[in-house]
Amino acid sequence: MIAPTFVEIPPGTNCDCPGCLVERVEARRRYWSHGGTGAAHRRAAALVVLGGVSLTGLATAQAPEAQAATPQAPMASAQNVLATQALARASSITRSEMLQRAQNWVNQGVPYSMYSYWGDGYRQDCSGFISMAWKLGSNQWTGSLPGYAVRIAKSDLKPGDILLFHNPANPGAGSHVVMFAGWANSARTSYLAYEQTRPKAVKRTNPYAYYSNSASYVAYRYKNVVEDGASAPPGSGNSGSSAFPGSSYFGPGKSNAHITRLGNMLSSRGGAGFYPRGTGPNWTDDDRRATQAFQKAQGWTGSAADGIPGPETWRRLVNGTGNNIPASGGGGSSSGSGSSSSSAFPGRSYFGPGKSNAHITKLGKQLVKKGYGRYYTRGPGPTWGEADRRNVEAFQRAQGWSGRDADGYPGPETWRRLNS
Repeated sequence: MIAPTFVEIPPGTNCDCPGCLVERVEARRRYWSHGGTGAAHRRAAALVVLGGVSLTGLATAQAPEAQAATPQAPMASAQNVLATQALARASSITRSEMLQRAQNWVNQGVPYSMYSYWGDGYRQDCSGFISMAWKLGSNQWTGSLPGYAVRIAKSDLKPGDILLFHNPANPGAGSHVVMFAGWANSARTSYLAYEQTRPKAVKRTNPYAYYSNSASYVAYRYKNVVEDGASAPPGSGNSGSSAFPGSSYFGPGKSNAHITRLGNMLSSRGGAGFYPRGTGPNWTDDDRRATQAFQKAQGWTGSAADGIPGPETWRRLVNGTGNNIPASGGGGSSSGSGSSSSSAFPGRSYFGPGKSNAHITKLGKQLVKKGYGRYYTRGPGPTWGEADRRNVEAFQRAQGWSGRDADGYPGPETWRRLNS
C-alpha cells in the first residue's frame, strides 16, 4: 500500500510567535481570496472560541512572553499553559466514549480537509479528529496535542490512546496522528486504528507504528481519560459505573450504550477481529461471537459460554482480569480450518482485520481471476489485509454499487458474482 501523505495545519490560536502570526494572517488572506462570506466568517470566529478562549485574549496574554523568550520557548510554554487551562475546563471521558465518537465520524464518512469544519465544530484533519474524539472542545494540532497527554510505552497502549508524529522543524512534512483501537495480532506488529485521512475518516489495520516515519511516532494517553468501570471525578458527567447493567440489555434487537461498551472492552481483550465494521450500540452476531470467545477463554462451557454477558463476564471485562481471547480465537473460523471448497458464502465474520482463513485466500484468487488484483504486491494469502479490502471495493464499485454496498467487505452477492 502506498503510504499516505499529510500536510499539517499550523496552530490557529495557540501561539503568537512571529512565524505563527504570519501564518494566521496568510490563512485569513487565503480564506477571503476564496470567496468567504460574512456568515462563514462568523462561523469560523465561533469555532475559534470553541473551547471558551478568544483569539484576541490569547494574543494579549501571550505576546509579552513571546517577545521576551527564544523562538522555540514561547510556543512550548504557551501551549502547555493553554493545555493546562483547557484540561481544567474539560470533562473526563471514558475509552468507550472516545471510540464511539471516533466511530461516529467513520459512520458519517466525514471527508478529510485541513480547512473545513464538521457540524460539531471540529476541523476535518487528523489532529481535529483526535480533538473531537477526546472531546477537547477546541481544535488542536500535532504540535499541541502532547500538552493534553502523557507519553506512554508501546506495551501500555490501550484503545483511545494515540500514536503521534510531529516534525517541529517542518510540520508540513508528514506530521500525523492516529487513534489506537486495539492490537490486530498477537505479535503486536499491526493494530486497529481510527484516523482522519484522505479521502475520509476510516477504521483500518495499520502496521506499527505507521506506514512511514514509523520510528518517529510516539504513544500518548489523554490526561483526562477515565478507565471504563472506574469512578470519574465529581461533576465530570461520566458515571463510570462498573456494575453489571443486567442481561436484559444484551441480545437480538437490543440497542444501547452498554453494548458499545461491551464491544470496546472485548476489542481491548483480543476480540477486535470480531468487529470488522467497528463496535456500536446495536447488538449483532459479532457481539455474541466475541463474548462467547471471551467466555470460552475463561474455560467456561455450555450456558456459561452462550455469548450473552452475565455478571462474571462483565466483572472480568471491567476489571481487566481473567484470560484474554487467544489469537486463534480472535475472529477466525470457529469450526477448524475453515475449508473453502464450497461456493456458498461462508459469512461476513470470516473477513476483516485480524482474520486469517482459507476463505480469504479463495477470495483473493477470485479477485485476481476477475481482473481485480491490482493492489496485491504479493499473494493473495490467508491473512486479511488492506489490499484485500481495496480489491474487493474496486470489484464492488465496478458492479455500480456505492456506499455500504462498496465498503470492501464481501457479502453474499459479492461472493456469488466472484464465484460465478
